[in-house]
Amino acid sequence: MKTISKNPNKVDRHDLELRVKDMYKKVALHPEVEYHFEMGRKLAERVHYPSSTLDKIPSQAIDSFSGVGYYFDLAELKTGEAVVELGSGSGMDAFFAATQVGETGEIIGIDMTDEQLEKSSRLRDEVGFSQVTFRKSYIEELPIMSNSVDAVISNGVINLSSEKAKVFSEAARVLKTGGRLAISDIVTEVKLPENITCNATLWAACIGGAMQIDAYKQLIDDAGLEIVSVKDNPYAFISDNAKGATKQFGIKSISILAIKK
Repeated sequence: MKTISKNPNKVDRHDLELRVKDMYKKVALHPEVEYHFEMGRKLAERVHYPSSTLDKIPSQAIDSFSGVGYYFDLAELKTGEAVVELGSGSGMDAFFAATQVGETGEIIGIDMTDEQLEKSSRLRDEVGFSQVTFRKSYIEELPIMSNSVDAVISNGVINLSSEKAKVFSEAARVLKTGGRLAISDIVTEVKLPENITCNATLWAACIGGAMQIDAYKQLIDDAGLEIVSVKDNPYAFISDNAKGATKQFGIKSISILAIKK
């Protein structure tokens, strides 16, 4: 039965959560299947993840990687730092971050999908990234103390949230003064029409929730974070429908670095 939103101008949040969980359950369990978006090591290398570091990460985590860009050059993580990842999936970025903060650092991955958490935790235990923990929660409600972490990172996840202002507010809350938000995400050049933004399936495919870039940046600023760098990423969707939307509405991937004031 189709879920009808009580507000016709907004995506149904419950329906969206179910569809996102279903999509990324499949991404965790069946990375070999073709989705709207590319996945795996070829994607990671195309968006400029260094091969030498990928070689240190469990291959199964890389297989389920569905990020949209590379932001670690902006994040400049340092030995001993505490980092929170929003939407940690099967763990590739969390493990990548662990190689940068070392054994004295701390990485906390946040995800709401059981299958992703089970996979990332299993891979962590197999490889021995003891500085990495994964927690089940929503990125709009972080189970993290205020003013406690050096960096918040995220890759292709915030566009999936129907409450982006809360996401950025939570990121600002947990960051120390001077802490960094370093993310890659999908945005648009023009505002998407309601027939796309109210479609939970398109949200789950990282299209329907994409926000117009200036409005997206304004939310970051409103949260008390100062944007210091923005760059475009060499990323593209692969399905015909997604390619059509990309061309029509200027959907693209960007990476952003912002500092807590």
